[in-house]
Amino acid sequence: MDNASLQIQPDEYGLLTDLYQLTMAACYVGEGLDQRRASFELFVRRLPEGFGYLIAAGLASALDYLDKFCFTPAQLAALKATGIFAGAPADFWQLLESGKFSGDVWAVPEGTAIFANEPILRVEAPLWQAQIVETYLLNAINYQTLIATRAARLRDVAGPEAKLLEFGTRRAFSPQASLWAARAALAGGLDATSNVLAALKLGRNPVGTMAHALVMAITALEGSEADSFEAFHRYFPGAALLIDTYDTMAAAKMLGQNRPDQLAGIRLDSGDLVTLSQQVRQELPGIPIFASGDLDEREILRLKQAGACIDGYGLGTKLVTGSPVNGVYKLAEIDGIPVMKEASGKLTYPGRKQIFRSEQGDRLGLADEATPAHADGLLMPVMRHGQRVVADDSLGQICARATRSVAQLPATARDVVNPIIPQAEISPALQKLTDCTRRSQLATVN
Repeated sequence: MDNASLQIQPDEYGLLTDLYQLTMAACYVGEGLDQRRASFELFVRRLPEGFGYLIAAGLASALDYLDKFCFTPAQLAALKATGIFAGAPADFWQLLESGKFSGDVWAVPEGTAIFANEPILRVEAPLWQAQIVETYLLNAINYQTLIATRAARLRDVAGPEAKLLEFGTRRAFSPQASLWAARAALAGGLDATSNVLAALKLGRNPVGTMAHALVMAITALEGSEADSFEAFHRYFPGAALLIDTYDTMAAAKMLGQNRPDQLAGIRLDSGDLVTLSQQVRQELPGIPIFASGDLDEREILRLKQAGACIDGYGLGTKLVTGSPVNGVYKLAEIDGIPVMKEASGKLTYPGRKQIFRSEQGDRLGLADEATPAHADGLLMPVMRHGQRVVADDSLGQICARATRSVAQLPATARDVVNPIIPQAEISPALQKLTDCTRRSQLATVN
């Protein structure tokens, strides 16, 4: 089986989890705990270094997974063949064979700004289900939240007029990740993606220019760089051209003297982008200049401050990779009993929680608290009894929400160099429950 296809199929979602989720579920069955109602919350303890906020993303993928969560007879046979579950109770296999996700899900809408220790998503379900789904939910939400956040930061720095294009497919962590990254980048504020499959699935047109290979191949076989530009325009009239394969300014001057009609733009992928863009603008006034090449929000800020003449950016490696969002998924309540983790540096708050947002900032409170005046609860019901209760937001809606969310943040949180992270207030009711739960748990271990 070592050469079997590793392409994920929807009917394999159940097994796309860590082993310990299944061994814990088997233990729950054996102890008669599997159907106890559990509440798990997904949140981050701390933001990636240099980030003042996160933009929630990945909910659509998470709900698609929960919709299709199942185990097939062939998968269960393969699991049994490992021998790992030889001691598992027989009811465990019956549970998996007939099991579907039947719980409730509350979530922050995609495109919403979120901070440390604020739940992005809450799962309320039978314990065995809530446990097994942890791995996939973290994978989907952590990665897409990272990309949407980076996209929002890029848009915030570049400004509303700049064209921002996602070019990260070849650098994303997997083919599946490249599709998620494209969607999350558009949700966070980018204009388009070069990923053809993602674009067409999302109802968009893919975008792109050309690579140095075309210029070099046609120059070598047909005689000159100008021949490569003319050849490309024969089939794609007016398309943007990559002009830094050989001598950037020689190419710019050649185009300035024999300017193609309706040239959509030129792209610079190397060199001193400040000086080159200024010089190219002199040769090609009115032609959009795009820059690419390991750019991120800090580099775009530097380019703008240095007076670069750049109208748009192609974002790849540093958009779809980087310091991860280390979201965690922790039990907050079991069978109506609040629980909390108290390990050093990893404290969690007990009980089912809600984020109350107002102009004064965020308050982290209990889900059954009354919403304070002039505040809104961010976590919304998105699934009831395993069935969706809201339709997926469109990318346009998510992007608009992200734009509003960032605009409403203090400038100190939006700083991409030394941000100051807003801290949520803890409600008196949550603080009281935390103190009571701590005392109760201490009594059980002493």
